This record gives sequence, structure tokens and C-alpha cells, in this order.
Amino acid sequence: MLTYWRTGRAFVAEKMRRMLGALMALNDPPDLDEMVRNFQKKLKAWSGIRDGGNGQRPPAGGGAGMFGFGGSIGWLIALVVAVWLASGFYIVNANQRGIVLRFGKFVEETQPGARWHLPYPIETVDVINVSEVRSLEIGYRGTAQTKVPQESLMLTDDANIVDVQFAVQYVLKDPRDYLFNNRFADPDAKDSVLQAAETAIREIVGKSTMNFVLNEGRAQVAADAQKLMQKILDRYKTGISISKVTMQNAQPPDQVQAAFADVVKAAQDRDRQKNEGEAYANDVIPRARGAAARLTQEAEGYRQRVIERAEGDASRFRQIVVEYNKAPGVTRERLYLEAIQDIMSNTSKVLVDQKGNGGSLLYLPLDKLFQMTAPAPAAPVAPVPADTSKPADSAVSDTTSATPAISRSRDEFRSRDREDR
Repeated sequence: MLTYWRTGRAFVAEKMRRMLGALMALNDPPDLDEMVRNFQKKLKAWSGIRDGGNGQRPPAGGGAGMFGFGGSIGWLIALVVAVWLASGFYIVNANQRGIVLRFGKFVEETQPGARWHLPYPIETVDVINVSEVRSLEIGYRGTAQTKVPQESLMLTDDANIVDVQFAVQYVLKDPRDYLFNNRFADPDAKDSVLQAAETAIREIVGKSTMNFVLNEGRAQVAADAQKLMQKILDRYKTGISISKVTMQNAQPPDQVQAAFADVVKAAQDRDRQKNEGEAYANDVIPRARGAAARLTQEAEGYRQRVIERAEGDASRFRQIVVEYNKAPGVTRERLYLEAIQDIMSNTSKVLVDQKGNGGSLLYLPLDKLFQMTAPAPAAPVAPVPADTSKPADSAVSDTTSATPAISRSRDEFRSRDREDR
């Protein structure tokens, strides 16, 4: 019986060694059902040979019962061992990493593919997804109306309270750090990310003013919070990488929303009136400056004109004095004629009182004389048909007769004026 037991044990050990070698050589996971069926067939075939295949019956007494019972227990143990060893097979996908632990201690990090480890409780494996983008909502849950005041209410640098809601997206960059440096009860490390996010965003908001957080500084606050969160998580070696921080909403608390709306409206009115004033100033000031520059230039031109005229008059007077000293009578007469010419050139009618003719007045049609003596226009004039009723010689005689009359009138006027003087 002992011989049969040793032979059976050696046979089972050899079969298990070959089976394990074949399983370890495979890259794909084995079919456990097929393996169990093959093992059962081999078990039945071996049992039949040992029990009755040689035509001999087992000895009488209890030996046969003991042999049958012992063989069944052995094969059952072998089956359990085979199943236990097969439980060590696992598969790691392309977006995953496997962390093998031996009695809770890190052994290795496995890459994608079919893998095997010593079964439980010797070794365990944790398969972690390193490419999945996880998200966390802070200050709200689901929608902006579902607020969480203990997370969203924050104090600014100018002693105001703001309601800030933002979302955080992150991935796991180091499976080993993520597994050993985070709470086991927090599978997605949301607690660590939440605490780091609250710490970072409260620090950033606490160093900023209320208007900066609510208006132009939203993008800047989110970017600074992302950098600070990543710094905190790296300091604690959590194995988490922050992908993006998005500020969903930033507003004053609901209790002061109406007052804040009034303040915003007043600020908008102030800016509008300020812009209107600047537009009016931009329209009036350049126009006034242009008018002032024009008046200055006109005054400068007038001053220069008056100075030059005065200098010209003074120079002309000095020249006249020199000529007057040379010939006083001639100079006096020339000055008189120039003065009379200036006067007569500005009037169209002149009445002359002729003494010794019975008080009759002589009318000088200076306007007609000026028109007759004026130069002909440059533009061509259409020819006027000649008057056939009067001969050409008479027309010429009229023109020539008018010219001596004008000359005689002027000579008489001048001689008479000289006599009066």
C-alpha cells in the first residue's frame, strides 16, 4: 500500500510539473474547464489501470477500501492545488498597470499582457487604470443649483465672501504611489484630491480681491489653483496628476445677491458716465485747441502784417522827406495828386462847382468813364453786328470826340484846383 501511495504521489507530482510548465509557456490565459476535464480523464485512466486493469482483484479485507479512499483524497488535493495555481493568472489591459504584492509588500509593476503570480494568500495583484480621466466636483454636486456651502463659501483678501464652484479633472500617473500613499477606503483618491483642491483654491481666493475673483480673474485663479494643487499632491507623493481645473461659477452669496446687483449696476452707470465724459472731452478739447491755434496764428499774422506795413510806411515817409527837401513844390503837388486819385477811385459820382459860370454844376460820370477806360476782358466776346444806319466814320468820330472831352474836363479841374490854392 505504501508503494502504491508513493508511486501515485510521484505520478501526480510529475503530471502537475508538466502541466504548470505548459501553462507558464502560454501567453494567452488557459481554459480552466478544458484543463479540469483533461485532468479528470487522466485520473480515471490511471485509477482503472491500478485497480483492475491487470485482471487481479484487490486483496480481501480492508486494504481495498483504504486504497480507494486514500487515492480519492490524493486526487482531490491535486485538483484543489491545480485550481489554486490557476487562480494566479490575470490579464492587464493596455490602459492598466498591475501592482504585485507579496504578503502586502510591493514586488513588481507589470505591464499590459497575460501575467501570472503566486496565488492568494502568498501574492495579490491590484490592476489600476492609469489613463482614465476622473472628475471631482467641489462646491456643488451635479448642477450649480445643488450647492455645498461648506465647500463653496470662501473669504477674499478684501474681507468679502464669495461662492465659488469648480471642477477638477485628474489621472493616476504613478500606480505604486497611488496605491500606498492614499487611503485604502478611497478607491479613486477623491478625498486626497478634494482636500488638496480646497486648500489650494482657498489660498488663491484669500490672496485676491472680490472683483478680481468674480470678473476678470477667473481664468487666472483656476490656473494658479491647478499649479498649487499639483504641488501639494506631489509633496505627499499621491501619484495623481491634475489635468484641468475649471471654475464653473463665482458669485456673491445668495443672502447679499440683491445688494451686490445694485453695486454692479452703480459701477456700470459710473463707467458709462465716465466714458461719455471722456468722449465729450475728446470732442471739445481738440476743437478748442484747434481754434486757439488758429487765433494764435491769425494774431501772429496780423502782428507781422501791421509791423511790416508800419515799417514800409516809415521807410516811404523817409524817402518822401528826402525828395521833399530836394523839390518841395513838385513833391507837394505829387502828393496831392496821389491823394486825389485815391479819393476819386473810391467814388462813382463827382459834382464840381464851376466858378464864374452862373453857379452851374458840372457832372462828371466817373463810373461811365471807368467802364470806358477799363481794359477789355480776357474772354472772347461775340462780334456785334455793325449798325448800318450810321456810317463807320461817324462812330469813330464819336469815340475820338469823347476822349478829348474827358481830357479837357480833367485839365480844367486840375487847373481850377491849382488856382484856388
